[in-house]
Amino acid sequence: MKSMGAGSGVKPAPSGVLRVGVIGAGVMGTNHARVFAGLPNIALVGVVDPLPAHRARATEYTNCRTFDRLDDLIAQGVDAVTIAAPTHLHHEIARACIAHSIHVMVEKPIASSVEEGQDIVDAAAHAGVTLMVGHVERFNPAVAAIKHAIAGEDILSIAITRVGPFPPRMSNVGVVIDLAVHDIDLIRWFTESDIVEVQPQLSSAVAEREDIALLQFRTASGVLAHINTNWLTPFKARNVTVATRGKYVMGDLLTRQVTECFGFKPDGSYSMRHLPVGHDEPLRAELIAFLQAVRTGGLPAVSGDEGVASLEIATRCLESSPKPAAAPSARKGPRRVAG
Repeated sequence: MKSMGAGSGVKPAPSGVLRVGVIGAGVMGTNHARVFAGLPNIALVGVVDPLPAHRARATEYTNCRTFDRLDDLIAQGVDAVTIAAPTHLHHEIARACIAHSIHVMVEKPIASSVEEGQDIVDAAAHAGVTLMVGHVERFNPAVAAIKHAIAGEDILSIAITRVGPFPPRMSNVGVVIDLAVHDIDLIRWFTESDIVEVQPQLSSAVAEREDIALLQFRTASGVLAHINTNWLTPFKARNVTVATRGKYVMGDLLTRQVTECFGFKPDGSYSMRHLPVGHDEPLRAELIAFLQAVRTGGLPAVSGDEGVASLEIATRCLESSPKPAAAPSARKGPRRVAG
C-alpha cells in the first residue's frame, strides 16, 4: 500500500511560532480551534466561517479572531490551516490555500470525488506543501493499541461496527462517506494492504441517502474484512475485532478497552488479557502530528494518497451496490402443502 504523499519533498515551515488558521467553525472546526489555542508555539490567527452564529461560538471557545471570508484569513499571514468546512467545499478551499503555499490538513473525506481529491494531492506536491487528511480514528488510543497488538501477525479477518442515531447536521452524504470511510482507512492501515474486492449491501430505510451499509472487502494480502454501519441505532457503538493466526483482538473505541485472546490450545482453552491503552485526545494527537509534519517537511501521518485511496473504495461501494430485487407478487390463497 502506498503511503507516500505531499510530505515527500516538502519545504519545512520556518522555525519558531507557527501561525495557523481554521476554516469552518462547525462542531469539528470549533474543536480544531480549541486544540490549537492550547498548544505551545502556535498562534491561532483566526477562524473562517460565513455563519455569524458559528463565528460567535468560535470566539466564545477560543477568544480568537474570526473572518467571514477565506481571503481575509490568508491576508493575515498563516503557515498552515485545517479545513473543516462541508465536503463539497474542500477542493476549492484547499486549492486556494495551496496556491498561497499554505500547509493544509483537510478533514475526511478529502473531497467530494476521487478526481477532486487527486487534484488536491497533485497541487500540494507541485507547491511543496504538507497535505494531511483528517482520519482522526487512527489517533484513537484504542486503535493504536490494536495496531500494536497485531503488528507482525498473520491477519485473517477484520470486523468493524460503527453505528448510531441519525445526525441532524448530515444532509449531503450517507453512512458510507460519513462513517464507513473511517473504517475503510483503518482496514487499509491495519493490513498495510490495498482493498481489491468490494461487496456492498446498502439500504435507505428512513433517510434520502443510504443509512444502512453492510460492506465486505478482500485486501490484496488476502484479509477478509466487514463493516457494519447505520444511522438507525439509538446509541453509538464503535467496535473492532481482528482475528490472526495467533490471537483474537477486541476493541471498544468508545470505552477504549482492548482485550487480547491468545495461547490457543487443542482443548479449546486460551488466555486473555486487557491491553494498556493511552489517554490522549485523538484530535489533539492528530493536530500535533500535522504540525510536526509541517515543521519538519516529513511525511504526514495520513497522506493525501491514503485519503484518496479510502475515498475511492467508499465511492466503489456506492457505485457497485446491487439494485434491490423486485418484491415478489402476493400469493393468492393458502400455500399448498406437498405430500
